[in-house]
Amino acid sequence: MVERRSAIHWAWLILGICFVNLFVNYSVRLGYGVLLPEMIRDLDFSRAAAGTIYNAYIFTYIAITPLTGYLTDRIGARRVISVCLLILGIGVVMMGTVQTLGAACVFFGIAGLGSTGLWAPVITLVQRWFASHRRGLALGILSAGYGLGFATTGVLFPLIVESLSWHYAWFILGAMALVMVIINAFFLRSDPQHSGLVPWGQKPADSENVESPASYENKIAIRQLLRNRQFWLIGLSYFAIAYSLYGITTFMVDYARHQLGLPLEKASLLATIHGIGQVVGVLTVMPLSDYLGRKKTIILSNTFIVIALVGILFAGNSWIMLCVWVGLLAVFYGVTFPIYGACAGDYFPKESMGTVIGAWTPFYGAGAMITHWVTGTLRDSAGVYNYPFAISVVMAIVGIFLMSRVQNDR
Repeated sequence: MVERRSAIHWAWLILGICFVNLFVNYSVRLGYGVLLPEMIRDLDFSRAAAGTIYNAYIFTYIAITPLTGYLTDRIGARRVISVCLLILGIGVVMMGTVQTLGAACVFFGIAGLGSTGLWAPVITLVQRWFASHRRGLALGILSAGYGLGFATTGVLFPLIVESLSWHYAWFILGAMALVMVIINAFFLRSDPQHSGLVPWGQKPADSENVESPASYENKIAIRQLLRNRQFWLIGLSYFAIAYSLYGITTFMVDYARHQLGLPLEKASLLATIHGIGQVVGVLTVMPLSDYLGRKKTIILSNTFIVIALVGILFAGNSWIMLCVWVGLLAVFYGVTFPIYGACAGDYFPKESMGTVIGAWTPFYGAGAMITHWVTGTLRDSAGVYNYPFAISVVMAIVGIFLMSRVQNDR
């Protein structure tokens, strides 16, 4: 294979476009929480109704992501991502027009459908464009997109709402998604081999030995995947760590405000610390995984998560220690999702990465949804978060144990 020479490898253009894709996608997902107070006041929705709207998004996301992951391997990431961005843009623009609960559920559900093409296909595509020993670096840079999306919505959306209205925040996000449809359709390339290139960081002479060209024969069938022990161990570990992380982070501000009695300004600042910590984590720990291996890094990361969760549980009313433990948790929180996704390229054929990542998404989604129900229910009945937070610690330990049973990276 002859590699085309250019000043900048096409992989970096792919990474830059995908970075913006994640930024837009997570601005939509996390921006809902920022716009929520103004929406429920203006539309006279209850908080239960607000939760129903978000569940419509989550439901379509979890249900359809395995299909978009599968289609990524069959028809290419460029087509899947471009079409999903179009669907996302339409759903988000329509969110700016809602007047009823039913319409909000339908339109945010459409947005959730579009978002299915903006995680599994995106990280699959980036992994294909970078050599195996550079995937951690690439995914670390990529994953900073969702941390910045969170930080940006927290700063800009209140300004947009104050000067215009919450409707325009949705319109702006929708327009950004629709613009990205054109950019993705013209500039994305689904596979480096078909473009006459090798993944960045890989020597052309090693292309046949390390990264074999994509072929239908190398793709793993769903029935084979479901019989694969590695798939279940990693998936269940993903479920356990998602449970532990969402159980604390979702209720973190409420815990600080109403159980510890901290003023709202301090309690809300924990979200800012959390966002900054995520960016630090993906830019440092993810590249480290290229040298330690994904399994060792996940075990190390999950161990620090256990330590941070215990620290939060026993921090008491110490504001400084609570910030320290939340910051530590955030560093490894941000690492969790891309590093589990990177396991698809380490333990399964690269031609099936989209299928594997998509099939793991329900594990993550189930962990997040179940922990919200359990944590909220136990908090309402006991009046404190101690018991559900303790369960989150146990689940993180379970995640470590399951990952320890996985064979070493191939």
